[in-house]
Amino acid sequence: MDLSVVIPVKNEAENLAPLIAEIHAALDGLVPFEIVYVDDGSTDDSALRLAEMQQSDPTLRVLRHAKSCGQSTAVRTGVKAARGRWVATLDGDGQNDPADIPNLWRMAQAAPAGRPAIFCGHRAKRRDTAVKRFSSRFANGLRSRLLGDATPDTGCGLKLFERATFLDLPYFDHMHRYLPALVLRIGGTVVSVKVNHRPRERGKSNYGTIDRALVGIVDLFGVMWLQRRAKVPVLLDPQA
Repeated sequence: MDLSVVIPVKNEAENLAPLIAEIHAALDGLVPFEIVYVDDGSTDDSALRLAEMQQSDPTLRVLRHAKSCGQSTAVRTGVKAARGRWVATLDGDGQNDPADIPNLWRMAQAAPAGRPAIFCGHRAKRRDTAVKRFSSRFANGLRSRLLGDATPDTGCGLKLFERATFLDLPYFDHMHRYLPALVLRIGGTVVSVKVNHRPRERGKSNYGTIDRALVGIVDLFGVMWLQRRAKVPVLLDPQA
């Protein structure tokens, strides 16, 4: 297994089948892959529909949280269970385009080996409300200045990284918004790639603007603290 596509979802029943079909359209014949859905305590028909689709899709695996633990924990659950060396993450609302994964995959395979790296989607043309676009630009600008995270859009759900790299990062709630900074912290590299972004066609967002901002302020200072405490050793004889 080369690639695991990890998708955290909560109450996205209407978006499940279309997104799975698009993943197959993008990856079938390109790379051996699996699709790992993490149902983060959904109260709609998500669990039932995923169970039904598993009957006809051998690439589909489903993990379920007994109650909602948040997106970062759901991503971590999926990555820990992933069988692939590489992991691609997508938001479950259908706004990320799976057709962008092959480009990130080819870039990752061409990158120099031996150094942690993360390939991040950059939603250059956001298809969201004006309030979301403004708040995202403000948050990304603030994070970039304070963390130097080398990415214009750290909040994009489309990312590609090695499973081992993710598991080497410090875990905390909401960490998914700080993955570029955390990868840099362990001596890695960040590559931002412009990707397609689409309007939400089904369901409704699980996030509000104010609650994300308040939590983000606390997390931002926490990541700054982690950066100041980081040390990356250089081995004199890596082969020893």
